[in-house]
Amino acid sequence: MSESTVVSNLPQLDGETAVSRSAVVPQELVDRYACGPVGFSGSADALYDRHLFHDNVVGEESVNARLQYEAVARTVRDVLSQRWVRTEQTYQRENAKRVYYLSMEFLMGRALGNNIRNLQLDSVAGEVFKSKNIDWTNILEEEPDAGLGNGGLGRLAACFLDSMATLQLPAMGYGLRYEYGIFKQSIDNGWQVERPDNWLRYNDPWEVARPDEAIEVKLNCSFHMEDGRLKVLSNEPSTLIAIPYDRPIVGYGGTTVNTLRLWAAAAPDYFDFHRFSKGEFIAALADSLAAETITRVLYPDDSTMRGEALRFFQQYLLVAASLGDLVRRFRAANDDWHAFPDKAAIQLNDTHPTLSVPELMRILLDDARLGWDEAWDITQRTLAYTNHTLLPEALEKWPLEWFEMLIPRHLEIIYEINRRFLDSVRERFPGDEARVTRMSLVEEGSTRKIRMANLAIVGSHSTNGVAAIHSELLRTKTVRDFHDMLPERFNNKTNGVTQRRWLLLCNPALSAVITDAIGDRWITDLSELRKLTPLADDAEFRSRVRGAKRGAKASFAAWLRTTQGVVVNPDTIFDSVVKRIHEYKRQLLDALRIIVLYNRLRENPDLEMQPRTFFFAGKAAPAYALAKLIIKLVNNISAVIDNDLVVRGRLKVLFLPDYRVSLAERLIPATEVSNQISTAGYEASGTGNMKFMMNGALTIGTRDGATIEMAEESGEENFFLFGLTADQVADNRGWYNPQWHYENEPETRAALDLIFSDHFSANEPGIFEPLRKTLLTGGDFYMHLADLTSYIEADQRLLKLYADPDAWTRMAILNIAGSGKFSSDRTIAEYAAEIWDAKPCPVR
Repeated sequence: MSESTVVSNLPQLDGETAVSRSAVVPQELVDRYACGPVGFSGSADALYDRHLFHDNVVGEESVNARLQYEAVARTVRDVLSQRWVRTEQTYQRENAKRVYYLSMEFLMGRALGNNIRNLQLDSVAGEVFKSKNIDWTNILEEEPDAGLGNGGLGRLAACFLDSMATLQLPAMGYGLRYEYGIFKQSIDNGWQVERPDNWLRYNDPWEVARPDEAIEVKLNCSFHMEDGRLKVLSNEPSTLIAIPYDRPIVGYGGTTVNTLRLWAAAAPDYFDFHRFSKGEFIAALADSLAAETITRVLYPDDSTMRGEALRFFQQYLLVAASLGDLVRRFRAANDDWHAFPDKAAIQLNDTHPTLSVPELMRILLDDARLGWDEAWDITQRTLAYTNHTLLPEALEKWPLEWFEMLIPRHLEIIYEINRRFLDSVRERFPGDEARVTRMSLVEEGSTRKIRMANLAIVGSHSTNGVAAIHSELLRTKTVRDFHDMLPERFNNKTNGVTQRRWLLLCNPALSAVITDAIGDRWITDLSELRKLTPLADDAEFRSRVRGAKRGAKASFAAWLRTTQGVVVNPDTIFDSVVKRIHEYKRQLLDALRIIVLYNRLRENPDLEMQPRTFFFAGKAAPAYALAKLIIKLVNNISAVIDNDLVVRGRLKVLFLPDYRVSLAERLIPATEVSNQISTAGYEASGTGNMKFMMNGALTIGTRDGATIEMAEESGEENFFLFGLTADQVADNRGWYNPQWHYENEPETRAALDLIFSDHFSANEPGIFEPLRKTLLTGGDFYMHLADLTSYIEADQRLLKLYADPDAWTRMAILNIAGSGKFSSDRTIAEYAAEIWDAKPCPVR
């Protein structure tokens, strides 16, 4: 590279960083980077060459895209490693209060492009790619999506880590290093097929193993092989080893590099050598196999008792390892346990890490030897809980027998917490034993269970929802008894997403248009997008925004053709619904809308209707039969429409398999219509809706989750809202009759009749009969038919606007301008100020 190649805004370091001065990083590169903005003068090329050839011990003839990817990634990691080390040193030196974010999911997405962008190494990387003749697109495809999450919960956690690093907060994420992540989804004859997601098939160049910082996790049971099956034996104490693997979280500008620490389970000893020597090979490996199974897969099939038990084991491993680690970090600089809440804020991302309550109490009572009242005060002031759901079945409850088998001491502590808490409930509400029963941490019944949401609320100082309506419903319905007693603990933190990945990285064309118009401060302050509002009336700006969207559509269409052999017309309306497949998210409602439109064209082929392409994507839980049937219906609709000459070219339906972050990064910029159509009162927040909004898609949706606040920011007149409100859903529940809609709404009846007459399943008659129960005879719990007509009416308003490109683009710009509130930077700033009392700690 030439000396003139300069990376702007790189962090300045003194020359005495703690990074290793080994041959791995050329001294010239270290010295240049350590002194400020850098002209790399060929050193990056040399570093890349070293990783490419020496790490892999290959000749030039053996180089392929995978090896090139690893070499580039390791080169980038070498550059950021200095700041990564210095970040931790600064936190230790300043003894800063740290935020520890515990989550069972982190849906990180690909790291290479994001890290290059956040380090602002674009120009340097570009020079390397040019000089080495590297196809940037090809090597990006070599990085698997880290399959550490299922959907919104895990992606939110990833956005939060990005924002914490960008805001220079001393923070660390804790999760599990699942060997097999969320399954890879393929489609066979329209059905979802789950395949293993071996995302760690190759060495991950981003992770750093820290075996010297392993944590012992003590259990009250052990594992043995008996008749070829793994058995759990109670009252035989054993130990698991949790080995940490660290991944860098680069804040924008590269100033702060925080850490995501993922735990992998292992046995204390690899195998029983004596038994192995006697030829008992499998038995000798039993402990190792059992331990590694704990972190083998994300979300085991919880339709069985064994699957649920494994999930419980995973949750305890996360909690025990993470708290052991953060307590060790606290004790290295602090002698007084009473200072713990002033040095550590632990955020529980949903109920999954709720065992933190009894685990922290155990540490304080048994290890620190504090009294109960002292320990309880410290625990409550340290822990905070985020609720992500209003669905009763998602508020976890674990059988007492698992506590008794695995962690009986924790059960003793929970019983004592419950006794004391219920005494306070009786004192506050004398004679109200029904309330006492509802608020108890123990659910009585044929199988006694611990209510994890109740435990999380009681054991923390803060419980927050993730959108205004969600927090209100949480307080007034889901856990009303707790709000009545502890109102000061409840608050709202509306979710957000990081604009660095979900606009700057994934939509460079639109990002450039925005930056040219208002500057680049929006990258770290998304409220700057408000400056776009007056530009909605600027014809030239509208033209540029429209061009960026058309380019994104063309790029997505080309990618589909290349990777899947599917041809879509970028001049059609791109209309998307992408999220986990669930009845309350109502992908089925979207399918009914498409059938109504299909029927209209069949009845009147001359009907004027803009050509449309409908994209569906999302995964159904392996045991969720109805969700998988909905996927089958969508795929069958797609096949029938493709073979119908009357509608071919006017309607197209595509189910995109294996939805993941890297697919979303391509589809979201290309989408023009975002469907957010959950039954009102059931979606906690939604974050996909925010990503679509800031990329210029218009929303057709219900008044649910964060969509309500999005409409407030941009104006309801710039949204296509429809359907029952949350109050109307609740008020209508007792008398709602879906049969009325079938009998009185001709288009509704025609759409359902088409499904039930096997029009979409001619070769598989009767396969969609379960939908009859869901929508008609079973009561239509999520009120699809109640909202269908309203949905179609909103859709017609949308089509009318789309016919006027200037009016459509004007509304799209107003949506982009109104999306500034929905940055995860704003959300994290609120957490830091109002829950964690955490301050920035600039790296020096």
